Amino acid sequence: MRKFMLTGSLLMALSLLLVLTGCGTTTPAATPTPTSVASPTPTSTTTPTPAHANVEISGFAFVPSTLTVSVGTTVTWTNKDSASHTVTSNDNLFNSGTLANGATFEHPFNQKGTFEYHCSIHTFMTAKVIVE
Repeated sequence: MRKFMLTGSLLMALSLLLVLTGCGTTTPAATPTPTSVASPTPTSTTTPTPAHANVEISGFAFVPSTLTVSVGTTVTWTNKDSASHTVTSNDNLFNSGTLANGATFEHPFNQKGTFEYHCSIHTFMTAKVIVE
């Protein structure tokens, strides 16, 4: 009988140990935590502002005499001389007509290339716009 008691005591001690350490008990599986799905950030649909560049007609010269711009740039020429001038492309792409002092002329450059121009009144006045 003593053998049974020892075995019984041993079983009781083991059972108590299992309960205290959590072994032998079933715990529910951890519930996964839902993760939030990021919604896409809307992209901007604004149209970029067109670029502008300026050329002064001053001292019987186009300043700057070589202007480099991006496709889509509008160039504005302003006559700051007391004499009248023109802005006339060598390939007849644009022609300002006669510009008196203070007058302006604009032309958009929508294609790549080199566009040479001159003043048809003072033919020694030459310049170019390079469009990249």
